[in-house]
Amino acid sequence: LRGGPHSISTQVACVTAVFKHSAPKNNLTDRSRARTVWMAESGTRPDEPERFPRQGSMSSKQDLIQWENASVETCTILSWLGYGQEIIQARRDAYRENDKLWTARFCGKATYIITGSKGEGLSSFLESDFDQMVVNNRVICLEDDVKSSAFPGEITVLRSLSRRSYHGHCRLLLERRGTTIHRHVHDAFCDDGYGRELLSSDLYVNNCSKEDLTEGIVQHERAGPSIPSTIYGHLHRDKVHALHYYCPNILSKWAARPRHWPPTEVVQYVVSLGAFLTPVGFKVSEYQHVEWRVCFKAGEIELISNLNDTQTKLFVLLKMIKNDVLHPRKKEVSSYTLKNIVLWMAENNPQASFHKKSILQWLHEALDALRVALITLELPYYMIPERNLMATSGLDGEQQRIWISTITDMLNEGPKMILRLPKIRKALIAHPEPLRWYSGRRIELELLMLMRMNRVVICSDENGEFDDTDAILQALKRRTDEVMTDVGVRMIMEGSRVIDADAIFDRIMM
Repeated sequence: LRGGPHSISTQVACVTAVFKHSAPKNNLTDRSRARTVWMAESGTRPDEPERFPRQGSMSSKQDLIQWENASVETCTILSWLGYGQEIIQARRDAYRENDKLWTARFCGKATYIITGSKGEGLSSFLESDFDQMVVNNRVICLEDDVKSSAFPGEITVLRSLSRRSYHGHCRLLLERRGTTIHRHVHDAFCDDGYGRELLSSDLYVNNCSKEDLTEGIVQHERAGPSIPSTIYGHLHRDKVHALHYYCPNILSKWAARPRHWPPTEVVQYVVSLGAFLTPVGFKVSEYQHVEWRVCFKAGEIELISNLNDTQTKLFVLLKMIKNDVLHPRKKEVSSYTLKNIVLWMAENNPQASFHKKSILQWLHEALDALRVALITLELPYYMIPERNLMATSGLDGEQQRIWISTITDMLNEGPKMILRLPKIRKALIAHPEPLRWYSGRRIELELLMLMRMNRVVICSDENGEFDDTDAILQALKRRTDEVMTDVGVRMIMEGSRVIDADAIFDRIMM
């Protein structure tokens, strides 16, 4: 944080502790298998002659210098925009601490995990939705051939049935009812037609959506497995209630793949984090109301945390392209799609080839991979390659043609494609001094908000009411007001007509 006459070193010292403390089993065609092999091996495809040349086959040294200079400039600008390693790590630390605080508040009955771009540290405070997964610790789901005798009697044990479901999905059969079963689980069982009890994903989400809300939270209509809400009018949250899934066979198969990345110790740690089941079925399955989808949220957060700086910024650029160029209406292409492309590229290429001089070349490669996925409607899921992430994208023919054409145009533009992104263009105009000044204030404000977020949990009672007379909360508010005053004064001096403090704050934190 910035020093000088308005230093908050004392306050920061006080809050440092917060940061410490029914579908076919396999419907892939021969062509799609070939595409899957390409994604897994990252080789040159003979049917794509316009493929971007590798560094060793550049048409000229001048072209290579142009790409490298633009890449270095892009990396610098992304750091100033709030995607540098330090602020990303600060976000991750803050949200992990928030997970621990909420998990402790509920005495271990549930595990709270902030997922998505927030948990990965790749979005600022108001830039995207606040995705939260709440995992019921009183239920364990087991893979088909895993024994249940090792789990204590108070735990409800469910057995996954995946043979009749699409890859990465399953149904859950009750094997043993626990002595402390929660009513949301108890009331979600239904008969499978053979006298056995299945846990309905549809009923489970509906039961969880009936929870009492804390004052200031407005709940919206459910969206798939998530229960959306708005907190205090400006922070949007998507909460997903999930279950633990013990699936050593799936994880060991992933871990055994030959790879450049991640290193062995990270692979082992990801395996130890296990899997989860979220209450959503395969969209075209007649049994989707009782199906659950396998996910590896904790493991994926760890994987993203182990990407290097260039790979992380590559993911950020892809998300900017999705939001500012493609504009998907119904998540036909999602951040999750792009994340899987980045993970495949990281696994199948030497880490040393990802550096600040090569980010735009890798962006070209990633866009080419996205174009292939749009053409073939096939993209293997990184953790379970047999599952096709494009199988239920809902992409119509017209949208498909537009996106393929747009991406092809971007590939032909070379380094200039980066100018399609509004944030990058505006940063180039403001470069360097004003951008650097506003960037410093924005990062300081975000750190203050992250500190406040966790301090509020510490100071809250069981009803969600918090003590706003807390000395640390007051110190954080004072410094926030000081920074906002500095920003407001400079904006007025530079001719800005925006003088409302709330509006300035919202725009800075987006």
